[in-house]
Amino acid sequence: MAYNPVTREIIDALEKVAPGRVTSGAGVNPDYGKDAMPVYGTKMPEVAIDVLSTEEVSGIVKICHDNGIPVTTRGSGTGLVGGCTPIFGGVVICTTKMNKIISYDVANFSVTVQAGVLLKQLAEDALTRGLMYPPDPGEKLATLGGNAATNAGGMRAIKYGATREYLKALKVVLADGEITDFGSTVTKVSSGYNLVQLMASSEGTLGIITELTLKLIPAPKATISLMAPFEKLQPCIAAVPKFFTDFKPQAIEFFEREILVSSEAYIGKQVFPRKIDGTEIGAYLLVSFDGSSQEELDPIVEKASEFFLECGALDILVADTPPKQKDIWAARSSFLEGIEEQTECLDECDVVVPVSRIADYMAFVEEVGKDFDFEIKYFGHAGDGNLHIYTCSNTMEREEFVKQVAAFFKKIYKKAVEFGGDISGEHGVGLGKVGYFREATGETNFGLQRAIKRAFDPKFILNPGKVCYLPEDMAEARSAAG
Repeated sequence: MAYNPVTREIIDALEKVAPGRVTSGAGVNPDYGKDAMPVYGTKMPEVAIDVLSTEEVSGIVKICHDNGIPVTTRGSGTGLVGGCTPIFGGVVICTTKMNKIISYDVANFSVTVQAGVLLKQLAEDALTRGLMYPPDPGEKLATLGGNAATNAGGMRAIKYGATREYLKALKVVLADGEITDFGSTVTKVSSGYNLVQLMASSEGTLGIITELTLKLIPAPKATISLMAPFEKLQPCIAAVPKFFTDFKPQAIEFFEREILVSSEAYIGKQVFPRKIDGTEIGAYLLVSFDGSSQEELDPIVEKASEFFLECGALDILVADTPPKQKDIWAARSSFLEGIEEQTECLDECDVVVPVSRIADYMAFVEEVGKDFDFEIKYFGHAGDGNLHIYTCSNTMEREEFVKQVAAFFKKIYKKAVEFGGDISGEHGVGLGKVGYFREATGETNFGLQRAIKRAFDPKFILNPGKVCYLPEDMAEARSAAG
């Protein structure tokens, strides 16, 4: 049971919904055929539409629903698992022009935004009002709708939580084009199933998020960061679980030397030292604290510095001014861009394991990696066990690279689950992880996921072939649905 093509008549109908913003054929932006990890494939849609409102999204989806045409929604396209790649063609809806911050409710610490508002845009605007939007994914140019649809995490998740903790209410367009509202602006709700949380991590397969009401908090008055270099990775990571006995950081990141070198080459500036008193640095911890005043943070930083030195850190470098903090976090935030610029064949997995098992897990990854021809680079959100492992090669043929990476990922995903973790901490399942997800979650739970998809989208038009249905499953699934 194939999807139907987008005919000239359908294009004319779509043009009436979004006049002047419908492109087709060779006129479609090539970026709309992939996300930021093209190793998962490129497939151009037949039509792409830049939408301005919930009503436009609704009108487009109704047309696609009535005509059996797949719909893939994208924001900035910064995902890394092929989640917004329109693998069945059809129509791509792009939300980046839905970029209005609609209103603040300062008395109740919330803000309502359109789905195309960028993370950076809201974060900066909220600060002008003395407020903070705590989720802090590494890609600041991602849209908030995309963040919600993937439950993006980021560096501050250890203290403040991931995106799902800040979703109060959502406006959603369902698979038949109906507009509905999930959630409430009040703090406590205990009525029925939590449809807001179901939409988090749904990756556009259950409905299209068009507006979000998000929780805010008062902005901290002071922030300070410190860097602890270690000679080797093992003692660096081993220090983290013990650290939480006495400290509550805003963020705590670890990274190995090679990924830092790539990042600093990309930004054109060396920020971190390579040696301390003649000793080569192999790994780093980067820690950030926030609070109500500098005076509150100073003794915390002093105590934390003593702790890391006792754990084997070679030195402690404190970033206590905005320029210093900007430099070190710019280097940290450019890890992916640095690798991308210097790598021909690239893939990445984000797994999550218990914090106490990070050191053992990374030892396993390094040992298994010896059996493959690509290079491995990695970093992680040490405070929550979310690890980012990159496979990189400039010499392998793409087909061989993909084959070897699949075998490598199968081993390390399996080990993450054995350790009590999961196959994704924040990037989602998308297209790239469906097979791994099925194995990790088990047939019973995977079947429940598929039942939810069928209930929300019986025609399977919303971002088909993702999360819990492989592309090759779609014909059988749609035939069974009638």
